[in-house]
Amino acid sequence: MSTELIMNLNSQETRVALMENGVLVELYIEHRAEKGIGGNIYKGKVVRVLPGMQAAFIDIGLEKAAFLYVSDVCFDFREFEEMLKLAEEGIELEEDFHNVMNRPLQIEDMLREGQKILVQVTKEPIGSKGARVSSHITLPGRYGVLMPTADHVGISRRIENEGERRRLREIIRRIKPDGFGLIVRTASDGKSEEDIQTDMDFLLRLWQRIQEKSDHASVGMIIHHDLDITMRTIRDLFTEDVDRLVVDSREEYNKIFESVETFIPQLKYSVELYEGEEAIFDAYGIEVEIGRTLGQKVWLKSGGYIVIEETEALVAIDVNTGKYVGRRNPEDTILKTNLEAVKEIAYQLRLRNIGGIIIIDFIDMKKESNKEKVFQSMKKAVKKDKAKMNILKISDLGLVQMTRKRTRDSLKGFLCEPCLYCEGKGFTKSKVTVMNEVLREIKRDIREVRGNTVHIFLNPDVADLLFEECRAEIHELERRYRKSIIIRPTGDFHQEQFEVDGQDLTLDRL
Repeated sequence: MSTELIMNLNSQETRVALMENGVLVELYIEHRAEKGIGGNIYKGKVVRVLPGMQAAFIDIGLEKAAFLYVSDVCFDFREFEEMLKLAEEGIELEEDFHNVMNRPLQIEDMLREGQKILVQVTKEPIGSKGARVSSHITLPGRYGVLMPTADHVGISRRIENEGERRRLREIIRRIKPDGFGLIVRTASDGKSEEDIQTDMDFLLRLWQRIQEKSDHASVGMIIHHDLDITMRTIRDLFTEDVDRLVVDSREEYNKIFESVETFIPQLKYSVELYEGEEAIFDAYGIEVEIGRTLGQKVWLKSGGYIVIEETEALVAIDVNTGKYVGRRNPEDTILKTNLEAVKEIAYQLRLRNIGGIIIIDFIDMKKESNKEKVFQSMKKAVKKDKAKMNILKISDLGLVQMTRKRTRDSLKGFLCEPCLYCEGKGFTKSKVTVMNEVLREIKRDIREVRGNTVHIFLNPDVADLLFEECRAEIHELERRYRKSIIIRPTGDFHQEQFEVDGQDLTLDRL
């Protein structure tokens, strides 16, 4: 399989596209003025502890306080254990300690308002929600992820060879300092102990600098910036599996080449500078694909289609046969459409970076064997996706419930904003509805208008409908109240916008 990384830069943003066999599968965008904060480490302060939710709000210097769950609190058990030893030796302690000792630790036992705490952003602000943070710090390197607060060893699930997993686990146990954790990344597959040791030594020095800076930092101060999107691409995506990395900026090309030559010299010849006249994303057909990701309806090759509806709480995906009617029995037609939809859904989830709770409404199947085929196909289709997922079996209603880990906004959430006209509803009032609202407004206001003329400013399409459908009723209002009703089509008015004005027309209004 051919894999390429295509990087486009301008003065305002950087875009990175991951291509597999010429098809766009992942897209990352970072604006210069609004850099992401995921992975950043802050000196925070507890502003509120919520025992009822087992969570706390943390001030990290942003507009909205960050959210910290009890499971993300790194509690220093050493002090707790010392108190426990004193209790066992018969030394009298405060009553509060005995109450804590006899039940599971709660967030109110670990945090107090005003307490200073070192936290890392694990989920960027999305929609109306603030950032989610954790005091379990993780420092990603090229070959491993250092966990200074957890004594744990993990191996990437993408390394499937059991012999290689055992080899890496033995290496980590030899080189890992006591009290630290380390997760081995996929890029470690086949790497020497020296390579992994060098990577870990760098992360240990980085952790030492973070601790030293934190000791003298004030609340809300950034202790550690994660890498920018270019360097994150080199660290996280540019592996031996990537055939080439193409970038359209000479300055960035020099920066990338120097970094690759230093840390992964075997890949330096895979870095290329794009010098074509056509824009790089146009040349690779990426720009067109980005436009398609914003649509709700996605057509399948057979003639069926899926509809993707994103909300703040969850994402609903509906599967339909559309133009596909099949040749034999309906069950075969439905199964083929569902299986084709599975592949497209897995692709769209990854490309659009859709996360959270996802509900997929497959077309109803009668045979349990067909339901199992679709479920197993779904599990297989998402294997290439690096995001953590949990998929439940198809319910009696034909629904698949699943979750996909969300650490940043979806592509649609990043590229779009709520419509000023429909206020995010995704639809507008019909011309007939607006026409009737205009008529009701005229009836309410006509009595109060001073003078003999009532001016109605409204969208031209609604004005045409009003002329056609309500002419008799308007004449009756004019006769009853002895006033003229003048309808003024206004080209820059939205379909839902209108005004009833009893004043004389002024030049600036025409």
